[in-house]
Amino acid sequence: MDISVARLMTSDLQTVSPDTLVEDAAETMLEHDIGSVIVVDDDNRLRGILTSTDFTQIVAERSPKDETPVSRYMSEDVLTASAQDDIRDVADAMIEHTIHHVPVVDDTEGVIGIITTTDLAAYLSRVQTPSPS
Repeated sequence: MDISVARLMTSDLQTVSPDTLVEDAAETMLEHDIGSVIVVDDDNRLRGILTSTDFTQIVAERSPKDETPVSRYMSEDVLTASAQDDIRDVADAMIEHTIHHVPVVDDTEGVIGIITTTDLAAYLSRVQTPSPS
């Protein structure tokens, strides 16, 4: 069955202008529990996108450095999966908890991998095989 983008897309968007401060964009993303904001001009035309990945660069380039330990911001109650879990169950849990990364753990070996929304998209894609190949 072919499903069009219109059936799956989110149309309740959070947008910002190109002049919005990154701190305000981050606040919007946190308030709405989203991973990106769409940057539009006064005519609602796409100018760009700012994602949570972009904030990695913002923090890395910050000067002077904050020298804040990861423990201050890390999530400690982490949803995990085992290598034997059904992918649909993991995907359902990711949607239910609005998360994009699930560490894969083994009782003996500890952390052995991670499953991400990118892996799930690759699994659905006809273009690329999910990692590892």
